[in-house]
Amino acid sequence: MARRPRNKQAALNQINVTPLLDLTFMLLIVFMITTPLLEYAIDVTPPSMNADVKPDENTVSVALNKRGEITYDKRIVSPDELLGNLQKLRTNTPNAVILISADGTRSYNDVIDLMNTIRKAGFSNVSLITTAEALQ
Repeated sequence: MARRPRNKQAALNQINVTPLLDLTFMLLIVFMITTPLLEYAIDVTPPSMNADVKPDENTVSVALNKRGEITYDKRIVSPDELLGNLQKLRTNTPNAVILISADGTRSYNDVIDLMNTIRKAGFSNVSLITTAEALQ
């Protein structure tokens, strides 16, 4: 049976540590659960929207318009024609940079398909062209 303090001064000598222990154990459990998950985290740095001026040397532009048509060298081509043209470019200029511009209404899947076609041609240096954000 707990003793009751005789006056208010005696009550200050007894501190209930049960809530502090509960908090400590809860934090310990949270850190024990989250620490192993940090090992499998992926470091992703999103690209900035204000890019430098596009380089003119060794660059080739591929565009995907609103209707889903692919433009290569200022003419509309099919995905198979694009693959053939890029394979020829790869043999002539192996260090060329491919610049992709796509209409904002096209789905993410369409852009990924275009990037897969470029990868099949043997290019690994691909950049996405974006418009600069309006500064406020």
